[in-house]
Amino acid sequence: MKVGEGLVKEGLITRQQLELALQRQVQFGGRIGTNLLELRIVGEDELTKFLSRYFRVPPASPELITSVEEESLSAVSKEIVEKYKILPLKKERNRLHTAVLNPRDIKEIDELRFITGLDIIPYVITELRLLYALEKYYGIKREMRYISVTDRFDTEKKPEEDSIDKIKAAFANVKETEEIAGILIQAAYKVAARVGVFIIKGKKITGWKGRGLSVDGFAVTEDEFSIFSDVLKRRSHYRGPVLKIKGNEPLIKLLGGTPQDALLMPIDIRERMVAMFYVDNGNTSVLNANVGFLSKLASLAGLAFEMMITRKKIMEQ
Repeated sequence: MKVGEGLVKEGLITRQQLELALQRQVQFGGRIGTNLLELRIVGEDELTKFLSRYFRVPPASPELITSVEEESLSAVSKEIVEKYKILPLKKERNRLHTAVLNPRDIKEIDELRFITGLDIIPYVITELRLLYALEKYYGIKREMRYISVTDRFDTEKKPEEDSIDKIKAAFANVKETEEIAGILIQAAYKVAARVGVFIIKGKKITGWKGRGLSVDGFAVTEDEFSIFSDVLKRRSHYRGPVLKIKGNEPLIKLLGGTPQDALLMPIDIRERMVAMFYVDNGNTSVLNANVGFLSKLASLAGLAFEMMITRKKIMEQ
């Protein structure tokens, strides 16, 4: 049974979600788990725990990965870890605890035993986490697609705290809905090259305001699967590439291509999604903005909308 089938069997993903990830894998490559993570269908911790059960070996925990000692790293050369896609975790006498992508590849593990002269104790690791660690410890550069997702592993990143108080004050003083879009776009544009705000009315999503791109005349419906319908359905933001699927065609036309790293964030009033805002750094660049900061902007915009509605109700009494 393959990994994807195992995830479906355990109820962690649906058959439809697996098909979507498989289609994406054909187009962009990478392991099935990586594609599921990029689509935000599963979480990295959840996937790691599943892989541990699936392969019946221990998981390479974040604590192990972030505390690898020099003795362990020097046990395997950069050329070997790059070739076999492994990460030495801990050296104990004649044993080397090693994170691998496929613990069932006995041939590969035997080759590593021969090369290192050590008994290999396999641990399972996700592709994203492995590539992140190989860049950190060995300087092996990742492709852009992997960088855009693994920024969530960096716990030291913080929102732009120096400006957030000013943004809060601006949202608190809005008098018109147009001002909300203006504040949101102005703040997001400081950390992204293109920003667009979209309004949700019934089943239709239409362009409202933008900077770095024109959203005038843009419209899609939630019936056709796209990143917009995905955000509506899951009630959570989307981070990843804009896939070449039929539902994304209007957005691809608007953007003039398919960005490999885009973010679409919902804006809610209480529990009702009323708008979304889109950001990227162009079709070929990584979005290096902090997602936590952009999520804060969406939350503040939602509160500003709610405040205006409440104010209007008070005035109508």
